[in-house]
Formats: sequence, C-alpha cells, structure tokens
Amino acid sequence: LGHTRAPRRSRLGDHRRRAQVAPSRPPSAMSRRYDSRTTIFSPEGRLYQVEYAMEAISHAGTAIGVLASDGVVLAAEKKMNSKLLEPSKSSEKMYMIDDHVACAVAGITADANILINQARLHAQRHLYNYQEPQPVEQLVQRLCDEKQAYTQYGGLRPFGVSMLFAGWDAIHGFQLYQSDPSGNYNGWRATCIGANEKAATSLLKQEYKEKIIPLSEALQLAIKVLTKTADATALTPENFDLVTLTRVGGKASPERNTQPCGASSESRSRGVQTDDFAKTKLSAARQSVPPTPPTAPRTVNAPPPKRNPLPTHTHLHPTP
Repeated sequence: LGHTRAPRRSRLGDHRRRAQVAPSRPPSAMSRRYDSRTTIFSPEGRLYQVEYAMEAISHAGTAIGVLASDGVVLAAEKKMNSKLLEPSKSSEKMYMIDDHVACAVAGITADANILINQARLHAQRHLYNYQEPQPVEQLVQRLCDEKQAYTQYGGLRPFGVSMLFAGWDAIHGFQLYQSDPSGNYNGWRATCIGANEKAATSLLKQEYKEKIIPLSEALQLAIKVLTKTADATALTPENFDLVTLTRVGGKASPERNTQPCGASSESRSRGVQTDDFAKTKLSAARQSVPPTPPTAPRTVNAPPPKRNPLPTHTHLHPTP
C-alpha cells in the first residue's frame, strides 16, 4: 500500500534534453556539403571549388606585371625545389603566345600548358583567317571564356592557374591583363599574382605614383618589388625570369632579358639593330643572285632516251 509510482517524463522534455546535450556542428561542415562539385552554389552564393583553385595559386612563385608608356615588363620568381634540377630544362614562368603577346603564369604548370596551347591556337587561327594579328583583349576574352566553361559544367574542375598577358595592338597600344580561374579578367597598370600577392600589391601602390611611367622606370620598379617580396635572397638567372615587350621596327616583340639587373636598354637595342642589319644584308644578297636561265621545252614526239640495262650481280659462294 505504501508503494508510489515515479512520475513519467514527457517525450518532449527528453527530446529537448537530447538537443541540448548534442554537440554542435563545426562551422566548416556547411562548406563540405557544397564543395563536391563546381556546379553547386553554397547558401552564401559561393563556389568553393573556384576558391580552392585560387588558393593553389597562392603557393606558386610570384609574378609581377608593370605597364609603361613604351612597353610592358613581366618579372617572375621560379621556385627551385631541388639543387639537382636543370634550370634550362625545367618548367618556365614566361611564354610567348604570338609575336605581339607574352604571358606569365602562376599556379599549376600542367594547367598552364593547356591554356597556352589554346591561346596560341586562337592567335594563329585569327592570323590565318584575317591576315593580321589578333587584338590582345579579344585573345584574352576567348581564353577566359574557356576557363569559365570549366566552372559551369559537371565533371570538370577549374584551371588552377592565374595569368598575366602583356601585348600590343594598333587599337589600344600596350596593354596588361590579369585572369583568374573563374574566367574574370581586368586591365591593369601594375599587378601581381602568386605568393606574397598582398605585400607586392601594397608596394606597387606606394611606388607607382604617376599615371604612366617609361620602360626604364617600370623595369626598376618590377625588380625592386620582386626583390623585397620574393622568397629567394639573391637575384640570379636560375631563380628569376624577366621579359620586356617593346616595339622594334613598327612591330611588338617580346624579349627575354638574360643580362644582369641594371643593364641599360641601349645594349639590347644594339643587338636588335645588328639582327636587322643581318636580315637586310641577307635579303640584298638574295636579290643580287642572277636568275637561272629557262630550261628548253620538251618535245612530245621525241623518243625516250635509252637506259643502260641494270648490271646483273653473281654471288659466288666459297667452297669449303
């Protein structure tokens, strides 16, 4: 008679108690649900695969581009992972797309090779169809359209590379463009991609004060910024690439600067004049060669010439 029954707990109270005890999800668990494909937007409107591709670029060597009044300067740092590597046979940071366009890359070199081949193909097709070089912005736009397609269709991944395009055309003159894995591109007076991008950009903002600067000052500015932001301690040909794009004989021509830093541009121009003189001398020599006399016409009814019969060879086998 003295036994009493314990009060029953409501199921709603147990559910609330379990919800309080259960650990909360980490903040990154939300992003894990939307980063499996490039075609899925997160609730914040972000494409995580594109952001991961940009993160891969931040681990590559620094590349700097500076626009000048009479040319464009591209400077890049090559990261040597081992002392046993051959610098001349390793992957480069600078590429020549056409006679009037040069490019610097930062990111996955294998992806950059695919895009460089596509850019060269577009430039040669335009030259074949219209008999004139392709405008720089049109070439960059065609390439960025292909990069954007790799962020929109399933089963593909974005290209993990950013690119700096330096070129000249008769419409806009000297130009400098930067493109990222998302397919966006912009024109710049001075920009940087790769590792230490924020530090290099802040230095460029401080040093690039005038609206436009000559090529000699742009070359010194690129070397100064690259020296302060690069991981290497000394400027050596094995660790750095330097390219200047100028006009020679009315045409734009990229030139790789293999001389030590601080060399004057007069020495490079003398080399170009020597090449032009050699070409002129060669063309004059070709014009001075007398023309070959015309051959006599063949007669149709003439009998064919007699040919000597083929000699017969007798193989003698030695007797044992």
